[in-house]
Amino acid sequence: MKIAFHGAARAVTGSKHLITLSNGTQILLDCGMFQGMGEITDKLNGRFGFHPSSVNYMILSHAHIDHCGLLPRLVAEGFTGTIYSTPATMDLARILLLDSAKIQMQDAEYSNRTLREGEDIEEALYTEDDVIKTLSQFKIIDYNEDYEIDNRITLRFTDAGHVVGSAAVHLTILDEGKETKITFSGDVGRYSDLLLKSPQTFPQADYILLESTYGDSLHKDLEPIQDRLLEIINHTCMVKKGKVIIPAFSVGRTQELLYALNGLELKAKLPDIAFYVDSPLSIQATQVLKNHPEVYNNGVKETLKVDDDIFAFKGLKFIQSIEESKSLNNDTRPCVIISASGMAEGGRIKHHIRNNISNQKNTILMVGYCDPNSLGGRLLAGDRSVQIFKDDYTVVADVESIRSMSAHGDYEDLLHFISCQDPEQVKQVFLVHGEYDVQQKFAQRIIDKGFKHVAIPEYHQEYEL
Repeated sequence: MKIAFHGAARAVTGSKHLITLSNGTQILLDCGMFQGMGEITDKLNGRFGFHPSSVNYMILSHAHIDHCGLLPRLVAEGFTGTIYSTPATMDLARILLLDSAKIQMQDAEYSNRTLREGEDIEEALYTEDDVIKTLSQFKIIDYNEDYEIDNRITLRFTDAGHVVGSAAVHLTILDEGKETKITFSGDVGRYSDLLLKSPQTFPQADYILLESTYGDSLHKDLEPIQDRLLEIINHTCMVKKGKVIIPAFSVGRTQELLYALNGLELKAKLPDIAFYVDSPLSIQATQVLKNHPEVYNNGVKETLKVDDDIFAFKGLKFIQSIEESKSLNNDTRPCVIISASGMAEGGRIKHHIRNNISNQKNTILMVGYCDPNSLGGRLLAGDRSVQIFKDDYTVVADVESIRSMSAHGDYEDLLHFISCQDPEQVKQVFLVHGEYDVQQKFAQRIIDKGFKHVAIPEYHQEYEL
């Protein structure tokens, strides 16, 4: 049996891990899109490194685009097997993938309208029809259910606490008369998440694929989210009379922001200004979360006793149409605009940043991880000039961040996640979903906990299990 790492290898995005049994059966763990990797992003998304038609089963840990975003392309290129996920993950994947197809087509059209001599025509990776076909291949599996995929492969999902529906994947595989247990963490959430339950413990594994996005960071030492959020809003909107522009993923981060702002209103601290969520997808994603209250932690359940809508508050408006979105540019009143994507690489947020980045009254607030090559990453790095839609803009607005607003666990959370394992029985830990320098530091922390073998796979690297 072999495993090959075709994405999120010494990088954070593009999750794809391919298990091949001795009889040729192939199991793909995630099929994510590369995001924010600069000029090589399109090239990375254009080739899988394996033949989609040869994959028998596909298992999806959760619905973030860097984990599910290339599923329609996989299907379009010949994958005809079953896609296994939790119920909420399928609900989210439906809206995210349809939105992804739409955004790709819109961005391609916009770029092609401003095509310069010698530049190639931009094409979308897939269409809405590809998405619809992909959704027909899903099969939902509940948490903590042992599901027999075939007589050699058994699957179990446990709650990873990352976003609604997110799961750690546990496979028991019988190959050449030997039973092997493989765990893929997906993305691991936090044990003090604003909204969700903590990650579950899981059965003993022989091999663990572990995400490592924040493998060298601690979140707990940072100031409380509500306090920092209020400070930035008050300074920008009430003192400078400007706008706060917040790039935020439609799933997870946007709902956390709304919950935090709702909490400020419950404490009578929220300023009397307009708050806009300019992302139709966020409206749908918020409804999915409302439809799955079983994922809420005890703190949220207590809040629900005094507030029956934890994602709504005075002054909040959801923006649907493009016309409404454009009209925000002409409104000079102080406000807060939350829009996707979180790395500021696509969607309406790029337009909002472009229209507000050159005004010193405004603040661009980053609230999560950004790949260093993404627009968000360049802003976080302090670049004074950035390119947006092929034009250069001087960064005059303030750039702030709330690093503790992450759906990813820090290194203590990740170590907690694997603490249910006997290190002596784990043959290998593979670190995925992280930058290489971070992974090297995190590898030593894992070794210090008694795990003897830790590998950091390279892109397309294959290992014998």
